[in-house]
Amino acid sequence: MTLFRKIRSLREDSAKSCPLGVIDIGSNSVRLVVYAQEPGAVTPLFNEKVLCGLGRSVGSVGHLGEEAVSRALKALTRFKAISDHLGVKDLRAVATAAVREAEDGATFVKQAQEIGGVHIDVLTGEREAELAAKGIKMGFINPDGIAGDLGGGSLELINLENNQLADAQTLPVGGLRLIDATEGSLERAKEIIDKELESVHWISKGKGRVFYAVGGTWRALAKLHMATTNYPLFITQGYSVSPEEVRAFSRTVFKSKRLSEFSGINKISKARRDVVPYGALVLERLLARMKPKKIVFSVFGLREGLLYEMLPEQRNSKMDPLLAFCDHYAFLNSRSVVHAHELCRWTDQIFSHPELKENAEQKRLRHAACLLSDIGWRYHPDYREDQVPGIVAYSGMSGIDHPGRMFLALSVYYRHSGVGTKNQSETWGNLRNSVGRDTDNRARIVAAAVRCANMFSAGMPGIIDDIPLKIDDGSIILSIPKKFAALDGERLRRRFSSLATLLALKPNVIIV
Repeated sequence: MTLFRKIRSLREDSAKSCPLGVIDIGSNSVRLVVYAQEPGAVTPLFNEKVLCGLGRSVGSVGHLGEEAVSRALKALTRFKAISDHLGVKDLRAVATAAVREAEDGATFVKQAQEIGGVHIDVLTGEREAELAAKGIKMGFINPDGIAGDLGGGSLELINLENNQLADAQTLPVGGLRLIDATEGSLERAKEIIDKELESVHWISKGKGRVFYAVGGTWRALAKLHMATTNYPLFITQGYSVSPEEVRAFSRTVFKSKRLSEFSGINKISKARRDVVPYGALVLERLLARMKPKKIVFSVFGLREGLLYEMLPEQRNSKMDPLLAFCDHYAFLNSRSVVHAHELCRWTDQIFSHPELKENAEQKRLRHAACLLSDIGWRYHPDYREDQVPGIVAYSGMSGIDHPGRMFLALSVYYRHSGVGTKNQSETWGNLRNSVGRDTDNRARIVAAAVRCANMFSAGMPGIIDDIPLKIDDGSIILSIPKKFAALDGERLRRRFSSLATLLALKPNVIIV
């Protein structure tokens, strides 16, 4: 079965599937996420959290707070009603460190199950780590490194080697627990963190590898950093920063007397701001000991790990999540997904030339760009170049890093704006500066090829497979069969010349 037929089969299956639901009862928040079953995407139909603070006093008094329990039970009642309304047939509920460790945790679970009408699985630390690892596997292609999932009560550390869970350990250094245990003293929190990290005997395995930072507190820290540095792509998933920069910024955060003055603080809920300095402290001390080569922030964690287990096996292991997502998105939004796949093959002819030196990842991204090239055809033409690239850049795709997102957004931008640099918008000009000249030029070439192909096809299938391209002896040759000769014209030749110029080749159009 071809890749296209496999994706189509999955798409047809997903159309018949009911949404999947996860309730995550954490130390800080209680959250419901209902996911649509779509190929290659982790797409929430509904996402709501209530910051209950169940773990705020577990460390000191051993019990869940009465007000926190009341808020959590009300939230669970609402979440079950919403799940029923959305037709969720498979609803999983899990509780983590606060409920696991509280003396009245079992009583809370019994109440919650009676009120919510759903079984609650109280996770062990090892099980939390396992699910966090599977969540990382949902978001990244063949992850290899150490992942850390910081919650309100605990930190789960996971060693992923060759896409497999190799080591795992739970440490009681969540933000709420540290606030409770130290009565708000960051100096005392540092002592606790360092002592707990000493017990992780395999932490040196993270040296020179990737550290995947998971959890709401660390995502909040990433948002602050992006806002402070004016980063051009404000999306947390896949955001990558050097350990030196993260450590320096973390120190700035936990030493600050006025967190409210940080750029981007309005994007962080007031209920979470108290724990951000403690999360920054944990990250700084962890990185100092681990010495990874880079930090990658992830929105994929425990909940996505549960989703990973709920999805059929073939969706996790056999399909490229990025290409599956792009195919499905093209199916929903472009004039023809068949033509989108034709563009993949048509541009193969250009990038098969040895001088272009396309590696496997660049080919994968080019195919994704071709699949997404026509998703904005319903937009008003005056606004496509400003609106459609943003849809691509901020979509729910997985299996892609930030440079990849930027490449896809730029390829769609140039597809609509033209491949020149005049009158380029500030937003996409900043993105171009971020990716560098080589990536930007590759995006222009893909866009120029798509623009040229559309002069024949008008976005519909059945033509461009019969119109070959060839690079030979300093020229790019477009061979038009006589039956399509009427489609030749000035505008086509201008666009073909633009493609040739980007390739530093002479254009040659022949009728055969």
